[in-house]
Amino acid sequence: MNASTENQESSSFDSVKWILSILLLVGAVFGNYYFASESALFRALGVVAAVVIAGFIAAQTEKGKNTIVFAKEARTEIRKVVWPTRQDATRLTIIVLIATVIMSLLLWGLDSLLFVLVGLVTGYSF
Repeated sequence: MNASTENQESSSFDSVKWILSILLLVGAVFGNYYFASESALFRALGVVAAVVIAGFIAAQTEKGKNTIVFAKEARTEIRKVVWPTRQDATRLTIIVLIATVIMSLLLWGLDSLLFVLVGLVTGYSF
């Protein structure tokens, strides 16, 4: 058996897994409405169980495995981030707020000036 045949079989079986996962999720939504008279706790547990099972099945596919690898790599990269201290974060927040106020005042002044100029050119006074 060559590699292309194995990939086709794997991808077709992956399609079956995705369809099964989607059917489980649709069944969870349908079951939640169908058993509306039952306790909310039991319905919530049923939905959570269906989502976990559907997630487990989806994780067995090629895309699911790639997603898990990506999530692990992202977690590793997040640990490498150097987060600012509280003092740095506060200082930067104040700088951003001051810059925002200054820019908003400049834009308000420019808008007012253009409003007056358009009023003079068109002859309308508001």
